[in-house]
Amino acid sequence: MKKTTFMKSPVAAAVSVVLTAGLMAPLYAQEADANQNEQEQAQQENVEVLEVRGIRGSLARSTDFKRNSDGVVDAISAEEIGKFPDTNLAESLQRITGVSVSRVNGEGSQITVRGFGPDFNLVTLNGRQMPGTGYTRSYNLENLSSVGVRSLEVYKTARAATPSGGLGATVNIVTRRPLASPGQNFTVMGKGIHDSSVETGDDVTPEIAAIYSDTFADDRVGVAFTVSQSRRDFRVQQANIQGWQANVGLPDDLDPSKVIDPRPIDEEGNPVGNHFFPKDMNYGFADLATERTNGQLTLQFAPIDDLVITTDYTASRALTGREAFGWGIWNEFGGNINAYELDENGTAVYADIAGNDASFTAEKGTTEVKAKSIGLNITYDVNDDLRLWFDAHDSSNSTDDGADPGSGMFGQVILGSDQLRSKIYDFRTGDIPQMLVNWNNGTNVLAPSEIDSNFSQFFRREGESNVKQYQLKGDWYNYNTFDVPLVKITAGLSRTDQDLSGYTAWSGLRGGPGFNPSFTEIFPDGMFTLNRTGDFLDQFAGGGNNLLTNYYYTYDYDEAVARQAAYLTEELMGSDAYMPNPFFDGIDSNNSLREVTDAIFIQSDWEFEIGRYPAELNFGLRYEQTDVTSNVAQRVERQVNWVSASEWIMQYEPSDQVNFLTLTGEHDVLLPMLDLKIEFTDELVGRFSTGKTIARAPLGALAGGRSLSGSPKPGSRSGSTGNPNLLPYESTNIDLALEYYYAPGSYASVGYFRKEVDNFVQNTITEITVDGLRDIFEGPRYQQAVASLEGRGEQATSTAIFDEMIALGFGNGEGVIEPAADDPLIVWQVSQPSNTDSKTVDGFEVAVQHLFGESGFGFGVNATVVDGDVKFDVDSLTQQAPLTGLSDSANLQAFYEDHGWSVKLTYAWRDSYLIGVGQAQGSADAPPQFAKSYGQWDMSINYDVTDKFTVFLEGINLTNETEEGYGRYEEQFLFARQYGPRYVFGARYSF
Repeated sequence: MKKTTFMKSPVAAAVSVVLTAGLMAPLYAQEADANQNEQEQAQQENVEVLEVRGIRGSLARSTDFKRNSDGVVDAISAEEIGKFPDTNLAESLQRITGVSVSRVNGEGSQITVRGFGPDFNLVTLNGRQMPGTGYTRSYNLENLSSVGVRSLEVYKTARAATPSGGLGATVNIVTRRPLASPGQNFTVMGKGIHDSSVETGDDVTPEIAAIYSDTFADDRVGVAFTVSQSRRDFRVQQANIQGWQANVGLPDDLDPSKVIDPRPIDEEGNPVGNHFFPKDMNYGFADLATERTNGQLTLQFAPIDDLVITTDYTASRALTGREAFGWGIWNEFGGNINAYELDENGTAVYADIAGNDASFTAEKGTTEVKAKSIGLNITYDVNDDLRLWFDAHDSSNSTDDGADPGSGMFGQVILGSDQLRSKIYDFRTGDIPQMLVNWNNGTNVLAPSEIDSNFSQFFRREGESNVKQYQLKGDWYNYNTFDVPLVKITAGLSRTDQDLSGYTAWSGLRGGPGFNPSFTEIFPDGMFTLNRTGDFLDQFAGGGNNLLTNYYYTYDYDEAVARQAAYLTEELMGSDAYMPNPFFDGIDSNNSLREVTDAIFIQSDWEFEIGRYPAELNFGLRYEQTDVTSNVAQRVERQVNWVSASEWIMQYEPSDQVNFLTLTGEHDVLLPMLDLKIEFTDELVGRFSTGKTIARAPLGALAGGRSLSGSPKPGSRSGSTGNPNLLPYESTNIDLALEYYYAPGSYASVGYFRKEVDNFVQNTITEITVDGLRDIFEGPRYQQAVASLEGRGEQATSTAIFDEMIALGFGNGEGVIEPAADDPLIVWQVSQPSNTDSKTVDGFEVAVQHLFGESGFGFGVNATVVDGDVKFDVDSLTQQAPLTGLSDSANLQAFYEDHGWSVKLTYAWRDSYLIGVGQAQGSADAPPQFAKSYGQWDMSINYDVTDKFTVFLEGINLTNETEEGYGRYEEQFLFARQYGPRYVFGARYSF
C-alpha cells in the first residue's frame, strides 16, 4: 500500500509565523517612532523629503490605501506587481490575504477569495463590470498582462456604490491615467522566457512591452498607451482518469481468490457500502504554444479645472495552439471483471478487466480568447460641495476553440485495437495508477501492423459574453451646510445589460467507429514511431521507466486524418463516412442568455467620536431588479444506436428540425451595508462591517431546455435541464478586524469573517423516459446474445455480446445495431437545478508586513483559515450543492531592496479544495473533483545598472511542483500533471 507521511500543515506554520511576527511588532515600533521624528524634524528645517520608491514605497502606498479605506480592503500597487515573479494578474492577486488561484497550464488563471470560487467573485476594470470569459461568469486573468495596471484593489465587504456580483470579493483593476502623472513617461521592456519542459518549441521565447504617457497644453490633455506581447512554448505531462462509476455490476461467480473486499458484511453476507471502478486510465503529453497580446489607449481632456473627460480602449488576444498525444485503456463493467481488489472505501485499487480496447490518441487545435472594452468617463466638480460622475462602457469577451488557421476546428484521432484478452488497472503503490494490456498476440506490446481505426471526432465551440453598462453617480459633501457629523452622501443609478451566447458543433464519432469493421490496412507500419516513457512523469513515484506500460506510439495527426478521409468514404461506410467536419450534421447546441439589471443606490459617510475615539461610519443601500431571458435551440433526438462494443451514439432528426425554446425569469434584491471604523490609537484601527452581497446563478443552470448525452453508454445515460428562475446566491456578511499600523509600510492585522449564504443551487436527479428512445441494453436481443455465449461457456463481455448480436443478424447493413420496437425505453438520469437551503462559511485572516528600517529587508506573511457546512459529503451518492474552491491558504514574501538590488522570494500555498461537481465519465450521482494541496516557490532579482536601466532574472516554480486531483477519496485518482520550472531574464529602460 502507499505510504502516508504526516506533516505540519503549511497554513498552521504560516499562522505561527504571523502570530510570532505580530508579537515582535512592538519591538520595531520604537524604530518607527525614531524614523517619524526624523521626518518631522526634516520638515521643520525645510529639508526636501523625497518620495520613497521601489518595493518599500509600493508597500507604503498599499498600506495607506488599506488603512484609509472603509470596510475590509487590500491592494497591490504597480511597483510591487512589476517586481513579483508573476506571469499575470491572477498570480499577483494571490499575494493578497484570503486570495488563492486555480491554475491552467501551470499559470494562475482564476481567483478564489475566502473560499469562494471564480463564479462568486466580480472583476471590474476602473469600476466597470467586466464580462466573463466566453460563455461563463468567471474572468480568466491569465490572459491579462500586468503592464499598464496601476493597482489591484480587492474589496471583501459590501459596498452599495459597487456593481453587484462579488459575493466573495470585488476585484478592481485600476489602469494608468496620464493626467495623474503629468509629463512624459516612457518605459520599454524585453524578456526571454525559458520553460524547462519545452520539447518541440523554442528554448527561449520573447516578451516585449512598452508604456508611454504624456501631457500637453498645460497638462490639460493627456495620452497614454501600453502594449505587450509574449510567447511561451512548453509541454505538460499528465496521467488522468475521466471518471469513476459507482456500484457497477460485480460478477458473483468469481473465484474467491480473485476478490479482495475489506468492506464489512451485513447479516445476509453482502458487503456494506458503495464500490467504485474507473472508467478508463490514460497517460499523455501536450505541446503548447501560447501567444498573448495586450494593449490599451487612454485619452484625457480637462477643458476646465473642474471637468475631466476620459475615454479608453482596452483589448487583449490570447492564442493557444495544442498538439497532444495520449495512450490508455477503456473499461466497461459487469461481466467484464475477472478479478479486483477494493479498499475500505470500496474504491478499486486493482482490477483485471476483459474486453473493450486500448488506444493511441492524437489531438490538434488552437483556442483563441479575445476581449475588448471601450469606455467613456466624465467627472465634473459642479462646485465645492457636489461632484458628478458618469461612466459608460461596452465590453466583450469571447472564446473559440476552432481558431486553427488550417482546419478551423479542434480534432481528436483515436487509433488502437480491441484485440486483447484483458487489461490491468493497479494503484496499490506509487503516486499514479498503472495499467497493462494483455494483447492477443501474447505480449504486452501492440505491433504497428495491428493498430486499427477506432474513431475520430471534431469540434467547434464558440462562446461570447458582452456587457453594456451605464453608471451615474453624485457625491455631495457636507462642508458647511448642516452642523452634523455627515461628511458625504453618494447616490446613483445604473443599468447593466449582459448577454451571453455559445454554440457547439460536433461531428459525432467518424470512421467506424469502434474497430467495426477492422481497417488496419489504412495505416502503414512506418507511420508509427515507438517511444519509451523515459523521463515521463518522473516527478511521481512509479513514473518514467517504472511505468508498467513503458512505451507508446506517436504519429502524424494530419496524415492519420487524410488517410482515413481518403479510405473511409461514404461509398464504403454509408452514414459513418469519415468526415473531418464539426458541422457535418449541423450545430448540436445553441444557447443564449440575457440579463438586464437596473440598480439604484445611496451611501453615506459619517465622522464622529465614540467616547474619545475617532470613528468613521459608512452605511448604504442598493436595490436591483434583474430580468432573465433564455433562448435554447434543441435538436430532436431520434434513437440511440449501438455502433461498436464500447460506443453508443445518439441519432438526431435532420438539423432543420430544431426546437427553439424561450423561457424568462426575474428577481430583485435589496443589499444593505454598514462599515464602522474606530481609531483606538494613532496606530490601532478596529473595523466592523456587515452587509449583503450576491452572486448570480451559473449560466448553465439558468439556460432552459433539456439536453441528453450524445454518447449514452450504459451507466452514463444522463441529461440536464435548466431553470431561468433561479435566484442569486445571497450572502449576509459580518466582518471584524483589528489592524496595527506601527510604522510606514508595516502593519499586523487579524480578522474574522462570516458569510451566511441563501439560495444555494442544487441539482436534483429525476428518472425519465422519452418516447421513441428505446434501449438495446438488456433488451430481448441482448439477453438472447448473453444466453448464447453462456451456453457455450464463454465470458459475456460487452465485446462478445456485440459480436454475438451481429452474428445473430441483429445488425444493419453497416454493422450497427439499431433499437427494436420490443426494446424497453431508455431510463435517463436528468438533473435540474433549484434553490435550496442556507449554508454558512466563516474564517480568520491574519497578516503581518514589516520593513526593517533602512536595512532594505522586509517581509510579508499572511494566512487564511476557512470552514463551513458547505463541503461535499463523499460518502453520499445524492446530488449535492457544495461550495467550490473552499480551502485554507497562506502566502509568504521576503525581499531585500537597496544599493540598486531588488530581490524577492515568494511562496504561495493552497490546501486541497473542491474543483467542481461531476466527472466527464462519472456516474449519474455527479461525483466530485478535488485538487490536492499545492505550494509554489518563485523568485525575482532586479538590478539597477543606472537610474534608467534595470536588468532582472526570475524563476517560477523553482522546485518543480506538480498538480494532482482525485474524486471522492484520494485513491480515486483523477489527474497528475507535471510542468517544470520556468526562467525569465530581461531588461527595462526608462527614457
